[in-house]
Amino acid sequence: MVALVACCVLAAAPASATEGLPGTTMSLWWALPFAGLLLSIATGPLLFHHLWEHHYGKIAGLWAVLVVVPLALVFGPGLAVNAVLHTLITEYLSFIVLLFALFTISGGILVAGNIHGTPLVNAGLLLLGALLASVVGTTGASMIMIRPVIRANDNRPFNAHVVIFFIFLVSNIGGALTPLGDPPLFVGFLRGVDFFWTTTHIWQQTLLAGVIVLAAFLALDLVLHRREAGQPKIKDPTPDSRVRIRGLANLPLLAGVIGAILLSAYWKPGVELSVLGVAVELQNLVRDALIMALALLSLAVSRKEYRQANGFAWGPIAEVAKLFAAIFVCIVPVIAILKAGTNGGLAPLVALVTGADGAPDNLAYFWLTGALSSFLDNAPTYLVFFELAGGDAQHMMTGLAKTLAAISAGAVFMGANTYIGNAPNFMVYAIARHQGVKMPGFFGYMLWSGAILIPAFVVIGFVFFR
Repeated sequence: MVALVACCVLAAAPASATEGLPGTTMSLWWALPFAGLLLSIATGPLLFHHLWEHHYGKIAGLWAVLVVVPLALVFGPGLAVNAVLHTLITEYLSFIVLLFALFTISGGILVAGNIHGTPLVNAGLLLLGALLASVVGTTGASMIMIRPVIRANDNRPFNAHVVIFFIFLVSNIGGALTPLGDPPLFVGFLRGVDFFWTTTHIWQQTLLAGVIVLAAFLALDLVLHRREAGQPKIKDPTPDSRVRIRGLANLPLLAGVIGAILLSAYWKPGVELSVLGVAVELQNLVRDALIMALALLSLAVSRKEYRQANGFAWGPIAEVAKLFAAIFVCIVPVIAILKAGTNGGLAPLVALVTGADGAPDNLAYFWLTGALSSFLDNAPTYLVFFELAGGDAQHMMTGLAKTLAAISAGAVFMGANTYIGNAPNFMVYAIARHQGVKMPGFFGYMLWSGAILIPAFVVIGFVFFR
């Protein structure tokens, strides 16, 4: 449920930070800071680990400055300041409020005890997390399930692959069945797509993706588990014990977060308030305030020993907050160019989604939405292609149902292709790394996703969207 609140704003606000930018005249040079930021995230932990660990926030901030200053020089300080403030106030702050709340509340829920991470047990945990993702969102499910999964496998010499497949299934694919599961679907819901439309129209794609990926995991984990049998045993830092769920008071708080989001979707008083010159709708302010209050309430009612047993620390959410602040700023000119459609610098890509007869090319919609969702935030990417396909929810749910399914599946599924395709990806990566799992770097992870996910998506595209 990455940036679910940000998605609400993207879908419902009457104006956006990119509308004042002339995307039709902006060249691809404007995308360089965004590309540089992604390259820094990819290579920093690998090539200059010590420097990155201590100064990643400053490095990310430098790339953001390289967007803001040129915008001010070329288009004027007023437009640049408005674009940045609009992004930070209506998108980023809501984004981080939701992630902070889900991180905090789920961190107070302790799945106490431990079970041995055999291949079948691991497959069961991944399946449970994937099913949970469409109920409490990919972020909520990831935060609840990742620590038990890590504990179950912390005595195994090969355990990074478990977390990688966790990101595939729990942090992404599992959230495809309801608008609460993943932000792109919530964007569609706010634009008029029926709540259960995705449940009834992409459950087959989700099932096939889940079966392929889970089968690949089970085969790999069986091989690695057998290989481990011949190696020296590692003392289990968390011996097997009876599993119990603690911190149950946080469960209604998670339900409250979902309720606050639904409230903002249905309650439209038509009132706007100005925050530093940026118009913010009342329901969005109320939503964010309620979500933050629930997070703070979780801190008050949760027992400290439960959070300590979870290995709860503020490091992962701080890392996500700093890096995604820069991402939200650097993405502004990129989205402006995308919104220019066939008149923008990315016109060759946009033209690929339309056939010679003018009809939508559903396979191209699936792959282009997915490819961009792998590196951009998948919610605004979904919105761009949703609008490109016509933007009329009623028509898209009927006459263009296959196109809408392609956009939805591409945005949700392919958010798993990189660490930054979906915010839970990076949070899970940060938590696993903080708990001693030797996670692959940015490009190493992409080798995994390329080997496992891309073939699965080829099959899904051939079966459903060709």
